[in-house]
Amino acid sequence: MRFALLGSGSEGNALVVCSGQSCILLDCGFSLSETVARLARLDLAPERLTGIVVTHEHGDHISGVAKLARKFSIPVWLTHGTLRTQSSAAFAQLQITEINTHIAFPIGDVLVQPYPVPHDAMEPVQFVFGDGERRLGVLTDAGHATPHIETTLNGCDALVLECNHDAGMLADGDYPVRLKQRVGGRFGHLNNVDAAALLGRLDNSHLQHIVAAHLSRKNNLAELAVRALSGVLGCEDGWIAVATQDEGLGWREIV
Repeated sequence: MRFALLGSGSEGNALVVCSGQSCILLDCGFSLSETVARLARLDLAPERLTGIVVTHEHGDHISGVAKLARKFSIPVWLTHGTLRTQSSAAFAQLQITEINTHIAFPIGDVLVQPYPVPHDAMEPVQFVFGDGERRLGVLTDAGHATPHIETTLNGCDALVLECNHDAGMLADGDYPVRLKQRVGGRFGHLNNVDAAALLGRLDNSHLQHIVAAHLSRKNNLAELAVRALSGVLGCEDGWIAVATQDEGLGWREIV
């Protein structure tokens, strides 16, 4: 199993995970042309995609889903709450499957496990992807960690973990007060310290890859996120990968 990120941040998100004959796109917050170009950087044609799974309805995660799915006849999986937020015209004539937030489902060679997260959206989920031997856990767009999140992410072989902001930078920055409260609130985004604390509570005995993701351009620095995560794991800073908005992250193999 392998994975890569097309881009990660408030201007657009997408992650691809492949195993066997299956390649799944997690979210698509880019235009059609930008998505195709970013897939090409990974030597992946859009026709190769087996399906698209969607976490929630915010534009940086869903804005490109319908056009990509329609253009290349890709089926889409999302929650009922997320689907309700979209216009019927935008998702008309697409192959849509509504998912239960607690029930795993297969997409080709990949088993997809959704799990609910606290975020200011209608019915947001995140996902763990497995091939029967290895598991990739993804957690972004969550205001705080819950016991269920910890249980779901325990023992993963790879983790993509939100490190959205540094609490001090957010507090001292130029965001309006209401936006600061939203981002830093319990239904907003994980900061570096809280992400590291969650990581420290997990069983990381199988961990091969850890990726800091969804970093804010204005309210975080890559070195701060890396330092927080490496401090918990007791590893060299260089072992922590960072997914960026512009470049994403190249392929990582889970063996």
